[in-house]
Amino acid sequence: MVVLANRDFVKMNGLGNEIVVVDLRHVDLCQAPGLIDAAEARAAAAHEFYDQLMVLYPPRGATDASIRIYNNDGSEAGACGNGMRCVASLVSAETGKAALAFETPAGMVACWSAGNGLFTVDMGAPRFRWDEIPLAHEVADTRVLDLDLIGLDFGPPGAPILRAPSAVSMGNPHVIFWVDDVRAYDLRTIGPQLEHHPMFPERANITLAAAPTRDHIVIRTWERGAGLTKACGSAACASAVAAARLGRTGRKVTVALPGGDLAIEWREADDHVLMTGPVEYEHKGRFEAALFADLGAA
Repeated sequence: MVVLANRDFVKMNGLGNEIVVVDLRHVDLCQAPGLIDAAEARAAAAHEFYDQLMVLYPPRGATDASIRIYNNDGSEAGACGNGMRCVASLVSAETGKAALAFETPAGMVACWSAGNGLFTVDMGAPRFRWDEIPLAHEVADTRVLDLDLIGLDFGPPGAPILRAPSAVSMGNPHVIFWVDDVRAYDLRTIGPQLEHHPMFPERANITLAAAPTRDHIVIRTWERGAGLTKACGSAACASAVAAARLGRTGRKVTVALPGGDLAIEWREADDHVLMTGPVEYEHKGRFEAALFADLGAA
């Protein structure tokens, strides 16, 4: 069964991170939709480009919805901070609730209005152990990965252009390379090579990051399954955590992405990472059945 055929969608963005939201919470139980497969997600992205597709299913337990997240290459994502802000904005406007909770593949995610059109997402606690990120083999300290050890080689011998990255999981795997200038590298070329490196069995989000001051980080990200993006909320969170672990910054920072700024706090009380930023409505649309004709949509 093709789930998206004849379904309405809302197109939004979080700092330029293109998000499509499909709400299946109120579908007749007799026609309860299943999960979307990779070919269907790719067909939807070919019609209405997105970085992430957020699909809302009926809630299980005391939440506002269950959510599945799809990248534009058809793969599933465990987390998408910018997408969660977009979903929270829509559901808050519909229900009048300022605080919401959603079930995602990465666990329960709380969101709330921060006023002035901003929403905060509790991205949960970061994970640092090598098998939680995951990496292909044991690494004692994920704050600084040994490039020689993991076989990453970019640049001439003795003068690599990228050095010892940090690795963090924010519900999805992130690798952060600390550089002086995030624009001085061809991330469109380097990103895919690193995303698919054998050291990262579930692939990885690849970020170039610079910390010019104790409360400011600048990043560019090659997003796993989506490519070069104007904004990646979970990468902003991962970079903030990695910077604090290395002593480059404190636990509250502004992260500048190509699409704009996010406020990130790695809360000391419970280690949860809070991300606050804007959302923008673009338009509504509909996935006509003809888009999925080759997949058997009626």
